[in-house]
Amino acid sequence: MNKIRISAVSYTNTKPFIYGLQHSGMPGKIELSLDNPTDCAQKLIDDVVDIGLIPVAATLSLPKWDIVSDYCIGSVGAVNSVFVFSNCDIREATVLQLDPQSRTSNSLAKVLVKYFWKADQLQFVDNASDYAESADPNTAYVQIGDRTFGKKDKYSFVYDLGAEWQKFTGLPFVFAAWIANKAIPVNFMAEFNQALKYGLDHRRELLKELAPRTDFDLDDYLMHKLDFELNDEKKEALCLFLEYLKSL
Repeated sequence: MNKIRISAVSYTNTKPFIYGLQHSGMPGKIELSLDNPTDCAQKLIDDVVDIGLIPVAATLSLPKWDIVSDYCIGSVGAVNSVFVFSNCDIREATVLQLDPQSRTSNSLAKVLVKYFWKADQLQFVDNASDYAESADPNTAYVQIGDRTFGKKDKYSFVYDLGAEWQKFTGLPFVFAAWIANKAIPVNFMAEFNQALKYGLDHRRELLKELAPRTDFDLDDYLMHKLDFELNDEKKEALCLFLEYLKSL
């Protein structure tokens, strides 16, 4: 069997999965690249890889896709790494800068703006020249991943999008899932799934390898804030989110 080409997100939230893939029998069976979420999704869309841990919004750009694992990047409530940062109430903001590294979180913000916050005055801006640095008191921005660590105390208004989605729907959220763009051998999927589980089961060992931070609780993040099991409730949330996206 040829090596299965895999792209995974390069953020801290994916490190348990990478740990599992690297400490199992998988390295000889896969070609693994680490990318930002947007590039990860584009590689799967362009058929550069066979499996990607991709932002779930990107599935709408795939003619064929299948979930190939029991695990995901998700949360039940606050996730602590997917935010809208703002110097004013989001319902008073006039501009929302979108994260150039994101698909799902930008889309989630748009869903919340329209259906939950009902902030119809907001203008969405892609690739803002002053992204995340605007001094305009009515400008907010979406930001995800490790770049958000330690930033919550720097803004008057902080919206954790996992928490906001749960307030809106009562459901957890799936930010990224392991998606294939073609049929994958069943035996490989079983072994792949076991490798991911191994990484999750050994998060304590992984945490010892990570550089400590004084501005962010990595232990709480990897052990509690992130919820990796792709259960039925998360699948329900995923379907609901995609329906909202189609209606935007």
